[in-house]
Amino acid sequence: MTEITGPVHLVGIGGIHMSAIALLLLEKGVAVTGSDLRRSELTAKVERAGGGVFEGHAAANLGNPALVVTTAATNDENPEILEARKRGIPVILRAEMVARLMEGKRVIAVTGAHGKTTTSSLIAFILREAGRNPMYLLGGESIDLGGHVAWGGGDVCVVEADEYKRAFHEYRPQVAVITNVEPDHLDYYGTEAAYHEAFAHFASLVQPGGLLLVCADDPGSARLSSAARSARNQTYGTAAGSDWTATGIEKDAHGANFTVSAGRDVLGELHVPFPGDHFIRNALAATTVCLQEGVNFETIRVALAKVHGAHRRFETVGEARGILIMDDYAHHPAEVRSTVATARAAFPERRLIVVYQPHTYTRIAYLWDEWTRCWDGVDELIVLETYAAREQPLEGKSAKDLANAITGVPAHYAATFDDAAGQAVALAHSGDVIFTMGAGDVVEVGPKILERLS
Repeated sequence: MTEITGPVHLVGIGGIHMSAIALLLLEKGVAVTGSDLRRSELTAKVERAGGGVFEGHAAANLGNPALVVTTAATNDENPEILEARKRGIPVILRAEMVARLMEGKRVIAVTGAHGKTTTSSLIAFILREAGRNPMYLLGGESIDLGGHVAWGGGDVCVVEADEYKRAFHEYRPQVAVITNVEPDHLDYYGTEAAYHEAFAHFASLVQPGGLLLVCADDPGSARLSSAARSARNQTYGTAAGSDWTATGIEKDAHGANFTVSAGRDVLGELHVPFPGDHFIRNALAATTVCLQEGVNFETIRVALAKVHGAHRRFETVGEARGILIMDDYAHHPAEVRSTVATARAAFPERRLIVVYQPHTYTRIAYLWDEWTRCWDGVDELIVLETYAAREQPLEGKSAKDLANAITGVPAHYAATFDDAAGQAVALAHSGDVIFTMGAGDVVEVGPKILERLS
């Protein structure tokens, strides 16, 4: 790693990736400060590690850092960025900083519109169980690893490679996994073609002699099956003809069993605790990578059988009065369909109530038709007010407009978390399952529902 002496100031330190950078630097003894719009559990974790956190953005927060790191989502008019540039302090983007931190490591990068957090978490966990002690930077908190970041002590680094504003183009992986390519972030990319091109360019960055692994079950990913120019190109999935396949899939409320084959060679059977097709594919991708990293099949089998997954991925919040509360990060129509299908497989006889928080106005607008018809299998839907993030409302594309446009399932609008919790409790009966879904702060609704039920 290039020597970083600090101090380092992080604009947006409460983000999952930015907090990871902070924690890594602090562990190396580098002084860290940062700011974000609001405090959170992640900023508290940074403060416990010795970092300084400011709530809100102001030029006075900057101090005298040697380097400023910012997220791609930060506005150029941010007062801390303006002050740094005025004073000639270097300002770099988060992905460039991550690339610096990973220097000297064998990089396994996982990307895709969906599934990258789960897949990268599984790879890191299996490698740790195999004694490889990997470095990892994840886009969600792994229950099994006890967090989202660690230096490790081995020669390999597992990183979740985010496609937003082409952040993943900063990486030069030895191994790259592409779980799927479905248009997202079109507020930045503009067209589906530009989004697909960004993934194709990422695939071309795999180091000579490395490995590009793409999902044959996903048309967008499968199109990239020969995109690594000087590396091996391989496919995985349930589709016949994949280089690595999962067949004989059996599901029940306790998870799924499936057989793994490499070409015509049957390697053995795996069990995973989640019955969703997307989780099976993610586990197959992790298995494929780890086998080629030298981990034996038995170690993988034992590791996968005991995983708990990542926080906010099909996570149990609690149960009261016979009503189960679950939480999931799903914030794209394809992710919603996958989560609902998994819930239906896990709880086949139970009614399903979803409290959904739209994430950004632009994502709702450019996927509007998909959002109105991705709720098959849901018995009752509550649409919360939109999590705006960095955006301003769009006329006719509000959360209330979306609730009114959805057909096929009773859809209700809730302006506040308390309103949503009250509606959910009023709709629910013993035996039902309530899911909170979204990438914003909807995670706070589950505990409110539990409190009312208790």
